[in-house]
Parts: sequence; structure tokens; C-alpha cells
Amino acid sequence: MNKRELMLSLIDGGAPAGYTPAAFFLHFGPQYSEGQAAIDRHLQFFRHTGMDFVKVQFEQEMPRCAIASPADWARAPRLTEEECEPTVRVVQGLVEAAGREALVILTLYSPFMWVRHLAGEDVLGEHLREHPAQAVKGLEISTENVLTLVRACKRAGVDGFYASTQGGEAFRFGGAHIFERLVKPTDLAAWDEIGACRFNILHICDYEGAYDDLSPFLDYPGHVVNCSLEVGGKRMTPREASTLFGRPFMGGMERKGILATGTPAEVRRATQAVLAEAPPRFILAADCTVPGDTPWDNLKAAIDTAHGK
Repeated sequence: MNKRELMLSLIDGGAPAGYTPAAFFLHFGPQYSEGQAAIDRHLQFFRHTGMDFVKVQFEQEMPRCAIASPADWARAPRLTEEECEPTVRVVQGLVEAAGREALVILTLYSPFMWVRHLAGEDVLGEHLREHPAQAVKGLEISTENVLTLVRACKRAGVDGFYASTQGGEAFRFGGAHIFERLVKPTDLAAWDEIGACRFNILHICDYEGAYDDLSPFLDYPGHVVNCSLEVGGKRMTPREASTLFGRPFMGGMERKGILATGTPAEVRRATQAVLAEAPPRFILAADCTVPGDTPWDNLKAAIDTAHGK
């Protein structure tokens, strides 16, 4: 099987003996954010590391609009398909270059992450708590922006999405009620559009902070789930995470740990420890995007180990 067939077999119930799929992601820098430079850099990283699918980083500038008062949400910017072109061209180029041998998926930031980009943490939190009817308008517009991007990339041939969710972290909103009532429905609206894709990863992003509870995400779709194993001050094993979500788990390694700071030999030893705790259907990865200066040879060492090399 090639890498494409391997990953589809994994989500359909297969578990190849002696070979664990693996993938890591990082940002390549502004000089590789669009056009042929972005396509070439993604391909170089894919080939060098030996990872098992192509994951396209979303590097396009999000629409901007100063949000100060609750009434400002009604004029939140709307994204056109033409404005999606920088991302669509990268997706299309990678599908043409690598799509026959490997799945190509795109990072998809949630509507909440888009509105946080517009207003900032403090203003958004205040408006969602004190002026939810007006703040929701911003979430609705951002949801449409996400759907516009998704539809354009689907037509470009993308196989699926690495769909990231935020808003349910322990430090936000003083409880889960705002996330459940206002944020989660926008996540699920995006999932309604991407659900028919062949390979989707649910990423529960802890880049901004940790979670006390993952139960709000158990009913999210996604063929694979990726998240930190540190939840509520306790650590799960990859096997326990897979059982919790009832699907293959992707992760096991900390993005700022040995991957970023160790030697290839140390990475190999750490990878072997993770694999010892892994379920049969598992993708070795980090808990989120690794730092941009992480040595590529460290990532290759982890992937080679997962592949039984």
C-alpha cells in the first residue's frame, strides 16, 4: 500500500503490523506562506520526514476589523472565494504533486478562533458573557467565512481537514456554559460541511491552555482525534484516549519536549516509550504544532522509529 491507501485502511479498521503511521507539523515562516514557495516547502518537509500524509498549514491572513463595541460584530468582514485563493492554490498544488501517493488535508481554524483574531481575548470574552446576542453575529459571520474556505478547498481536491477547536479550555468563561451554548454549535456547523470528506482529524487545541474535561468533544465527528494527553491534571495513555473517543488517536508526544530539544537518539527512545502505550490503530504525532525551529531530523527520527526502521 502507498501512504494514501495505508491511512484509509487505518480509519476503516486496519492496523498494519510493524508500522505505525506518523506525522508532525510546523510553520515554515513567512517566506513560505503562499504560492510555489509554500508548495515546495510542504513537499520538502513531507519527503524529508517521511510522514504519512500531507498537512497544509493555514498561513493566509484572516480578515481584519477593529471590534470595540458589541454593535461592531454586525460589520465583521466576510471572506469571498477570491480572497481564499492563496490557500486554495497551495492545496491544489499539493494535491497535484502528492495526492496520488498521500492524503492531503488542510488546517482548519474554528469560527471561534477567527473571531478571537478580530477582537482579542479580553473583548471577545466580555462580549460573549455580557452581550451574547450581538457577539453571536460575529460567530455567525466567521462560520460562513470558514464554510467559504472549506467549499473552495473541497473543489480543489483536498481529502479532508485538520479541524481545530478552541473555546472549551479550563481558563475560559468561568465554566463550560458559554462554550456549549455559543461556540460549540459553530464548530459543528463546520463539521456538517466537512463531514463527507474522506479523512478528517478532530484537533482539540490546548495551545492557549489546558482542559479539565474532554467530554464536550466526545460527540464531535472526525475519523481521528488529536489532543494533549494531560487533562484535568492527569495524564492519559494513547490507548486510553483512543478508548475514550472510540476512534484512532493521533499524538503521544509533547510539542515542546524531546522533539524540540533532544537529539535524534533521545527522540527515538522517547518514541519507543510512546509506542509501548499505543493502541493498535494509532498515529504518532505531537499534541499540537511543534515549534518552527524544531530540527527536521528529530521528526524524521520519530517517524522512522514508528515505521519500524
